[in-house]
Amino acid sequence: MDHDQNFKNLIIDYPLDALALFAEAEAPHFDQAANITPIRQQQLKDVLGGRYRELDVPLLVEWPNGEREALLFVLEEESVSRNFSIHRLAHYCLDLAQMFATNRVVPVVIFLGDASQDKQLVLAGDRGTYLTFHYLYAALAQMPWQQYENSDNLVACLNLPNMRYQPEERIDVHAKAFRGLMRLEPDIGRQTKYLDFIDIYTNLSDNELQRYQEKYPEEVKKMTSFSQRYEQQGIEKGIQQGMQQGMQQGMQQGMQQGMQQGMQQGRQQGEAAMLLLLVETKFGSPSAQTIKRIETADSQTLLLWSKRIIAANSLNDIWH
Repeated sequence: MDHDQNFKNLIIDYPLDALALFAEAEAPHFDQAANITPIRQQQLKDVLGGRYRELDVPLLVEWPNGEREALLFVLEEESVSRNFSIHRLAHYCLDLAQMFATNRVVPVVIFLGDASQDKQLVLAGDRGTYLTFHYLYAALAQMPWQQYENSDNLVACLNLPNMRYQPEERIDVHAKAFRGLMRLEPDIGRQTKYLDFIDIYTNLSDNELQRYQEKYPEEVKKMTSFSQRYEQQGIEKGIQQGMQQGMQQGMQQGMQQGMQQGMQQGRQQGEAAMLLLLVETKFGSPSAQTIKRIETADSQTLLLWSKRIIAANSLNDIWH
């Protein structure tokens, strides 16, 4: 599972909520005037070259009125804490500080498991200390889920399945995370995207799914309903596009052709959008070539690929 990509998407989609949860010591000082911008990875790759590490998510916080100096956050997710290297993180933060000519850099580490790794790096000799480095961290598995179950922070709600809870509470955690998603995210595309996030990290068993359906029938009904609405939006968009094309060819004939073409395009667009979400969830952000391939495929091909992705270990397994 690509945890790094999942959290990268989450941080980029909801940067303010991410900083409020994962960098709580710094976030309370923000105000509505602050602009939070993810730094383009290509820019870092061009400048830092071989030292560039794609899994870091740098966010630049700026105040347009100029009353405060910009602040650079470096967020890194670690699903296996033993793989974490404080030396590597310090190296990367120093590179960014030099690149942006600033000392206002805040390193943040998100641990999915325990956070027992070194929290401070000290370079010293016999007579003095010459460099001290430490970082903010959020150990999700150590955070009690009840503390965030009714939070107005969407990133916190989505991460309820990654927080500390008893096994018998798993279905309640899923339900609360889903309610938070529905309450705080109005966009149906992102609802679909982050329902997958909740499903992945809750990982309900067949028995738990059955109990979930019995205990939370309204949530199950809503999940089915908004998935259908998402597909319907694609159909309606296709109808509109088809009708506009048909109008140019003649009112009567164009309307008929537009309706037929629109229905077909709409279904294809809805199916393509759903497959792209599945690809992004399982394999990370798709390339432009993959997006074009999916968006130009017919409905029958999209259905075949959607079936293959369940067992696929790579994108190539979907196409062949």
